[in-house]
Order: sequence, then C-alpha cells, then structure tokens
Amino acid sequence: MCALKTLSLFLVLALFISPKIQTTTFQTIKPKLSILVDNSKSISYFKEEKNLQDFIYELKNNTRVSDKFEIENYIFSSDLQVSDSIDFLGSATNIYKAVTAVNKLNSEKKAPILLLTDGNQTIGNAYEFMSSEQKVYPIIFGDTTTYTDLKITQINTNKYSYLNNKFPVEVLLNYDGIGAVKKTFSIESGGKTIFSKRMQFSKKEGSRIITFDLVASKVGVNYFTGSIEKIKNEKNIKNNTRNFSVEVIDEQARVLLLTDVLHPDIGSLKKAIESNPQRAVTVSKVADFNGNFSEFELVILYQPTNVFKAVFAKIKKAQCNLFIVTGTNTDWALLNAQQLGFNKNFLQETENYGARYHSSFSTFLQKDIGFEQFPPLKDAFGILNFYREHQDIVLQEIRGVETTQPLISFLEQEKQKIAVVFGEGIWRWRAASFLRSGTFQDFDQFIGNAVQYVTAHKNKARLEVNSEHIYASNTVINIAAFFTDTNYKFDNSAALEITLTNKETKKKTTFPFSLRNNSYQIALENLSPGVYNFKVQVLGQSHSKYGSFKITKYQMEAQFTHAAAFKLKQLAVNTGGASFYSDEITRLTQDLLTDETYYSEQKAIVKEQILLEWKWLLLLIISACTAEWFLRKYYGKI
Repeated sequence: MCALKTLSLFLVLALFISPKIQTTTFQTIKPKLSILVDNSKSISYFKEEKNLQDFIYELKNNTRVSDKFEIENYIFSSDLQVSDSIDFLGSATNIYKAVTAVNKLNSEKKAPILLLTDGNQTIGNAYEFMSSEQKVYPIIFGDTTTYTDLKITQINTNKYSYLNNKFPVEVLLNYDGIGAVKKTFSIESGGKTIFSKRMQFSKKEGSRIITFDLVASKVGVNYFTGSIEKIKNEKNIKNNTRNFSVEVIDEQARVLLLTDVLHPDIGSLKKAIESNPQRAVTVSKVADFNGNFSEFELVILYQPTNVFKAVFAKIKKAQCNLFIVTGTNTDWALLNAQQLGFNKNFLQETENYGARYHSSFSTFLQKDIGFEQFPPLKDAFGILNFYREHQDIVLQEIRGVETTQPLISFLEQEKQKIAVVFGEGIWRWRAASFLRSGTFQDFDQFIGNAVQYVTAHKNKARLEVNSEHIYASNTVINIAAFFTDTNYKFDNSAALEITLTNKETKKKTTFPFSLRNNSYQIALENLSPGVYNFKVQVLGQSHSKYGSFKITKYQMEAQFTHAAAFKLKQLAVNTGGASFYSDEITRLTQDLLTDETYYSEQKAIVKEQILLEWKWLLLLIISACTAEWFLRKYYGKI
C-alpha cells in the first residue's frame, strides 16, 4: 500500500513537471527549377511538338538535374497554369505575364526559369526588355530562318462613328525580305472593295503606314477586311488579312463640364468621355456659361467653389444628373449646404487618398482596372457622411490603411443621379492605366461606364449584356450579363441562357450562364468562323437582349514565319541567364549543374516532445489511488 501511495504521489508530481526533450532534424532544401512551357498553337504551326516534348522528357529524366533541383512544371499561353499537361491549343501568347507570375511565386528564392518557346508573343508587354529576379534560360524552338514575308501588323480605328461621317483608319504593314516589291493593299466591306492603294516595299523600307478615311454609311456594326497581296512563294499568307469593325451610331449625348480652376483633370475627363463618339463634352468657366442646363444629359461640376452658388440653384430646379469632382479648391461648406445626399466634416488640411476596388459594387458592370496601383487623389481631410442610398465602387486607403470611406460613389434619388469623385488628380490615373496596359482603354471605359450610368434614364433595362463585335478564330469568347431586380439591385438568383444563331447555316445552339463575381458569365469555345446573332434570355421572365458578333478566320498564332530568337537572346542577357537552341540540352544541363549559385541548403527543424503522455499518466494515477483504497478497505484500515 505504501508503494502504491508513493507511486501515486510520484505520478502527480510528474504530471505537474511534464518533462520534455528536444529533437533536431535536418531537412535539405533544393533550389527550384521552373520549367515554363509555351502551350500555344504557334508551336504546332512550326511542327515542334515532338521536339519540345522530347526535350522535357530528357530534362526531367536527367538524375543529376533532379538531384540538384526541385523541378516545378508550368505551361502558359495567355495565362500561366501549374501543370505539365501540354496540348498546344493556346490561342494567344503572353511571355511577359508568364515570367512575371513565376517570379512572384518564387520571390526571395533562387529558382532559375527555363523558358521553352518560339518567342513569338501576341499579347502583353515587350518581354525582351523586362527585368527578372530569377535568371531566365530561353530554349528556342522553331525555324530560325528568316523568310520573305509581307503582313498586316496592325489596324487602328475608332470603335464608334456617326452615321455619314468619315472615320480615320491607320494600317501598319511590314515586309521581311531583300528585293523590292510592289503590292496592293485593299479594304473590303459587304463583298465590295471600298479602298485600295499600291504600296512599294524594300529592305530599307520594310515598314509602311497607310492612313485614310472611310465613310460610316450604315447604322449598326460594320465589318471590314483589310488585305495585302501575297508575294510569290510566300510561306505564310495567313497574316496577309486582318478584320476590324466599327459601330455606327446616329445620336450623341451632350455633357457640360463647369469649372472655376484650371487643372489637368479636366482634359483627361474630356478625352475619356469623348473616347466614345456617342458623347460630346463642352468645357466652360462658370462665369462664362449662359446656356440652358436642360440641353445636357449630364453636368460635371469640377471642384465647386463659392461662384457655383447660382449654378446649384439652377441645377436643383432642372434636376440635372451630376458628376462632381472635389479637391483642394472645393468649397466644402457650400457643397454641404446643397443637400446632395452627403456631407463632409472637413478640416483645413489636405490628405492623399489611395484607392481600393470595392468588389461588392453591383450598380453596373465594372472590373478592377488596377485601382490599388494608381496614384492617390488629394482632397480636404475629413469624414464623409451619407443620408441617401449610395453605392461605392472605390474605397479610400490612407497611408496604406484600408477604410470603409468611399473615394468614388454613386447616389440616386427620384429622377436625379449623382456620381462623386472625392479627390483631384484623376489625370494621373489615366496615365498610370496607360503605363500598366499600354492603352487608355481601361480607364476611358471606366469613366464611360460611370457616365453611362449617371445619364441613363430611370426606366433603364434590367438586363445588360457585354460582348465584343469581332473575335479571332479559336479564341475564347467571353460574354458577361448583368441582371437587376425591380430596385435595380443585382439579382443573383436568376437563371440566364444565351441562344446563338449562325447567320449562314441558321443553326441554333443554347448555353447556360454561370454566376461569377456579381455577374453572369459564359466562355464560348470552338465556334466556327462566321457571323452569329445571339439572344440572352432570363428564364421564366420576359427580359431579353439581342446582339451579334463575328468570328474571323484570322489566328494570331499563325502570323509568324520564324522563331523570335533575337528577342529571346535579349531576354537572357537582361536577366543574367543564357539562351539555347532545342538541340543544346547537353550544354544547358552542364551550365545548370556547374553553376555554383544554385546550391542546396540544410534547414534545422527543432521539435519539442513531451516524455509522458498526460492521458495515460492520469489513468495510472487514478488506477494507483483506486488500488490503494481497495487494499486499505480490504485489510480493515478504513
């Protein structure tokens, strides 16, 4: 019994002390080797599928390489995917985006990138001048021989035009060859040639630009085909033709911009709004305007000051739709007194407000165009208060701290709609958008969407459909639809479908939409070239929308005659790597294996382990105490 009591006390003490030991193990961490494979159709056009797959097989089965590196497999075309399943069906190539994405995945690590590609990029920024944290080793696939080729590189034109107006067209033609040639460039529409010009090319004059005007003669979407005559024995004639479209309209929305200050924002807003020819902007100083507000669908008030007092009285009487931009010159006392649905408890201090896209915004369809990367807007410091229903599309960030205060907001009451940008400096957003994507289109479309919403009548359609007029063959056709309830709030419980009708064959096909990111979306693939009419229908309701688009025979990946070896070599130089041809796998593996900057690291992993498991220890204590109690009782000591 004494032994049992002693054991119990010992176990209780052990339970309180809970002795532990530490064990240390070592883990070997290999450097990563990212194999980035071009999965676009241009590889199959060059008939390099087998060579590329054989190269990958030999590389992965090299035991010395697998012993030194942890291999990661990626494929890319327009986007990057973590996979080693290759089908060479990608309809576009974005090398810049793929290399940038892999860099982000392996930031602060040593992970060289093997880029297996022909180097022909169809979308994205110029990759040959990019910087990379990791060394890039391009492996060049495809014919590097330069063939004589004449092609249409690009056709630039306005997206919209007015009926019976002339619209400009700019065509860039490129010639790769030695001798001089003369060929005719022409534009066709509806089976008729509406423009032609004889062009001369030579080795010194290999790039020519043609600028001319066409007449918008028919309301609706007008399709055009530009073509250049082929050269004798030209290897690739798929790039001798390119299609484009122009939407011809017969009406125009008028916008008035009133200001009392001069600022770069004014020019940026005017350009962004007028990028759609359906809109015309009149800019006027407040003191100089003597017109009638009822003549305009929208009035923009740029940084209202005290001189706007009379203007507000006239606007209130006319119930004009407003687009207000505030800033460091704004008279917030005047603005607060107008009962517009918001006010600001402001101080005589200014603040820089960063931007953050509000993903739950549902007033109209608008994607995130990179708001967080845009420069901050400047306005008076203070707290905004709303006493009218409002929707915020961009929220404020103050010195990196996220807030729920809006930077851009929309208000609606009875017959009046108001958009408010709480800060000046939006011209910098337009410039930043251009630097980010190489075009003003994203920013201009954002401003256009805002203007379209504010100028829309109250009885606007509850179903809106967003699609392009023309698509290249074998590309993914993305169509988005936005459906609202009777209060014009996004309705996520509806069921939508689209019915396509091939204009030539009359064949009809129906597909359902999927609900994604506060909109209904569908991705159509493998449609044959031709013109398609479509009907988007809300099932069980009377709401529907009609439209059309054209799928051309033009394929971006088929326009190249040789691999872009020079660009890939330039990329290797800029990133500190080296370029190789597809038959130089031995030299590549030798370089990787002998490069001492890629080495394995040992990481110590310390684990703390409890010697005694408390559950079993507690069970032993209970058992010992119980046994002692029974023994005492048995011998009559209790």
